[in-house]
Amino acid sequence: MSSFSLDEEVRLPYTTNADRENLATLFGIIVALDYLERAYVRDSITSAEYSPACTRLLSQYKTMLKLVADDVPSIEQFMSRYRMEHPAALHRLKVGVPATVEHSSEAGPETGKWVAETTQGFITFMDALKLRMRAKDQLHPILQDLVTGYARFKGSKDWEGRSRMVSWLITLNGMSAAEEITEEQSRQLLFDVDHAYAEFFRSLSGGKDDAS
Repeated sequence: MSSFSLDEEVRLPYTTNADRENLATLFGIIVALDYLERAYVRDSITSAEYSPACTRLLSQYKTMLKLVADDVPSIEQFMSRYRMEHPAALHRLKVGVPATVEHSSEAGPETGKWVAETTQGFITFMDALKLRMRAKDQLHPILQDLVTGYARFKGSKDWEGRSRMVSWLITLNGMSAAEEITEEQSRQLLFDVDHAYAEFFRSLSGGKDDAS
């Protein structure tokens, strides 16, 4: 059991608002990850729900750790300092990939690496759209890297998401570097990539596909 109450105020004694906000965010990510891990172990959520949520939290953790590097020598010290007893979260942070990848019977070390890289590619591209990046020279390289990683999985040729993303690559390729997609196109592109992201994890969780 954790040694603090969710109703208890945890003080993060740093001088600037930015310091406090960054440390509070890191604290929240660890708590959220621990609850997610426990929910997955209890079968309260499916693999398809767990995997993308876990990957996003791990990505957020890596980003925040860079911002607080001067104040957080190690995650163990941070958790000890604030009396955080979250062993499930600590294990996941050390492993660096979701449990669905860690415990996959078919995925070897290289496949696990590809899953992590492709997942990060999805997150990076969707974040770019949410940050209102619209120009071809901003979007095309990221989408190209994503599709390249996605295509390494032999089952991807039958996934609906692949044809959608390739279609968008063709659309972007036909534009000039500074030309921008419309707001309507951006919303549709985000919808299609999010669909491909969910399909990707459903396929992996089902254990039907591995890397070629």
